Amino acid sequence: MKKRILLLIILLTLYVFVSFYCYSIKSLNNIEDKVFRLHIIANSDSEEDQNLKYKVKDNIISYMNNLCKDASSKEEAIKLAQKHIDDFKNIADFTILENDFNYTSNVEIGNYKFPTKYYGNIALPSGYYDALKIKLGSNSGQNWWCVLYPSLCFVDISSGTVPESSKEKLKGTLSNEEYALISEDTPTYNFKFKLVELFSNKFNLGQINNYN
Repeated sequence: MKKRILLLIILLTLYVFVSFYCYSIKSLNNIEDKVFRLHIIANSDSEEDQNLKYKVKDNIISYMNNLCKDASSKEEAIKLAQKHIDDFKNIADFTILENDFNYTSNVEIGNYKFPTKYYGNIALPSGYYDALKIKLGSNSGQNWWCVLYPSLCFVDISSGTVPESSKEKLKGTLSNEEYALISEDTPTYNFKFKLVELFSNKFNLGQINNYN
């Protein structure tokens, strides 16, 4: 009798583990499939290089938002970004030049490992995300991250919240379950997000897309 009970406990534990694991994979992959991110790496951690990073960021985001204002999916946004990748480099290089720096930028689109990032009251779990990556100079300074599609780059710094317009775009891109997973405004956020984070970090979950 004790052996049967022990076996049932083991089977139930395995069932719960596998269920949580599958839920984490599905949730993370679905989110990765629907967002296109921006990653800018500064030349160094000097105050001047860090300030330049933010100027490049502002110009890149302004151009991207105008370029993709009618995009209806991440795939469409990426295609537009790929088509205009030289423009992104020109914008970055011009911003560098007009601020009297003597290095250039390197711009690429690919699939990269991202850590957990918080955008106001929205959190994206760690995983592999498609992104526009801009390396400034020797790219040895601190990173700057945001989401280009749907745009979450305009977080209100003073209040630490994402504008309602950005939330609406995100809600329109993700399913109700996916949005509930990453939004602190929802009652299930804390438990489910930590669950996905646990499995993502423990088993290196996430899918890698090939842009070669």
